[in-house]
Amino acid sequence: MLKDSQIKIADMDDGQKVVKFLKQIAQWMFDNDINQWRYLLSGGDDEEILEAVNNKETYIVLHDDELIATFTISENQSEWDQHIFGEDAAQDSLYLHRLAISPELIGTGVGGELLGWIFKNITADKSFLKIDCVADNRKLNRFYRGHGFEYIGETDHHSKYQKKLYR
Repeated sequence: MLKDSQIKIADMDDGQKVVKFLKQIAQWMFDNDINQWRYLLSGGDDEEILEAVNNKETYIVLHDDELIATFTISENQSEWDQHIFGEDAAQDSLYLHRLAISPELIGTGVGGELLGWIFKNITADKSFLKIDCVADNRKLNRFYRGHGFEYIGETDHHSKYQKKLYR
């Protein structure tokens, strides 16, 4: 499906669309009893999301001009990353945040395609891509392991994963 879609860095005009999209995904997860991103429903991270857009770290995926997915890649650790992974003194990792696809596309392979696109197209002088998720979100944990991410532990009820970046 991604071959028929446009993946681009979000611009400031896209910021509110990304926030709205992520809140829709968070509401869908809440409605389906999936424990992930509930803090987004109360406005948690709105400023951080817009800051990532402003810093050109957020990507959007458009299909027929409709937003179908988004993700953020950061070269710098956020406070959350430091809390979950510990301080990255070597600064040797990229951090993947808010990887989200439209609920109707779940199970179609789009998530895996996006991860493939990230590994092929994101360039940085780093060794690892790291991501976390709620530890009891079994489906998401299985997804990351199934796409080659190594489980590296748990902090504060969040599973931690990393995958080697091959350059």
